[in-house]
Formats: sequence, structure tokens, C-alpha cells
Amino acid sequence: MKKRGEFPKGWDESRVRSVLEHYESQSEVEAVAEDEAAFEASGQTVMEVPTDLVPAIRELIAKHRAA
Repeated sequence: MKKRGEFPKGWDESRVRSVLEHYESQSEVEAVAEDEAAFEASGQTVMEVPTDLVPAIRELIAKHRAA
């Protein structure tokens, strides 16, 4: 786990603030439309998984991206 104040690779405070602004300024209709579009994205699958499996899944995704 990263320490508070550390950002993932490619992220900085400006990017975090930009993402926060995007989501905080969305209307409910815009947020729902964005969520629905995510479910229709080609090449990706959205699924529900047990919380305790999330770290292992994140690790698999990271390995896949690095390959």
C-alpha cells in the first residue's frame, strides 16, 4: 500500500484534482450515462467479485498489462 501523499506512476496532485472535479461536477444523469457506457465498452468485462479477491485480481491485471 502506498503511503498517504504518494501517487501511482503517471499520477500527480493535478491529475487527482482534475478527476475529482470531473466526478463532483457531474449531474446524476451524466453519472448514470457514464456508468452505463462502461458496461457496454468493447474488450472489457464488468463483474462482481468478493472483496477479499480484489488484491489478487489487481495483481493479475498488472501482470497482464506488463506482458
